[in-house]
Amino acid sequence: MTKIALVTGGGRGIGRAVALLLARHDYDVCVNYLSNDVAAEQVKLEIEALGQRCMLYKADVSDEQQVVAMFNSIDEHLGKLSALVNNAALMLPQLTIESVNQERLTQMFSSNVNSYFLCAREAVLRMAFKHGGEGGAIVNVSSLAALTGSPNEYLDYAATKGAIDTLTTGLAREMSREGVRVNGVRPGLIYTDMHADGGEAGRVDRVKENLPLGRGGTPEEVAEAIYFLLSEKSAFSTGDSINVSGGLN
Repeated sequence: MTKIALVTGGGRGIGRAVALLLARHDYDVCVNYLSNDVAAEQVKLEIEALGQRCMLYKADVSDEQQVVAMFNSIDEHLGKLSALVNNAALMLPQLTIESVNQERLTQMFSSNVNSYFLCAREAVLRMAFKHGGEGGAIVNVSSLAALTGSPNEYLDYAATKGAIDTLTTGLAREMSREGVRVNGVRPGLIYTDMHADGGEAGRVDRVKENLPLGRGGTPEEVAEAIYFLLSEKSAFSTGDSINVSGGLN
């Protein structure tokens, strides 16, 4: 039976790799994205070439009304959701604590924390036994920055990812008897466009020698961990997280 997945931030980077991998494993996929129509359309073409349905939904997942509308559209056009990958996130240029301001914090936490809560809520309303659902799985994409704190670079981003780790733990326990497994993945230094968003496109190459494996990771390597946590191969895992970090911890 074909399963249906929503991948937020699915137009590029890790989200794109997850969407394509899920399609290879017979999922129909809703690819959420914020602005890049060209990249999203390319993902759709590749998913459809694999024989799966793909629905594109352009929305800011930090906006509650847009989130509700997106989930309702999935209900109508794809069917019953069985998997959510909370992946959409914002990274802003590097700073230290002296440069933090209210506007940036509001933007960062709204994009990186509120969005995960809102999408998780809508997924639970469809998956949990108590709401007439048939169960499902949620994977929250956190970051190794949640453990390191990312000092002198991305302290605020790291704090948002610490919040996501807490969400993963708490929601897993809330849903433990409702058929919904909730797990997390913490990518480390991965070659994605997000580093350019953070003001240093070459960051992975600059610091990769500090990793035990001596290289940066790929979005596809992170996607494999996410797929494992969505699949029945991880049926005894909930509230757990996998680091995909080249040995850094």
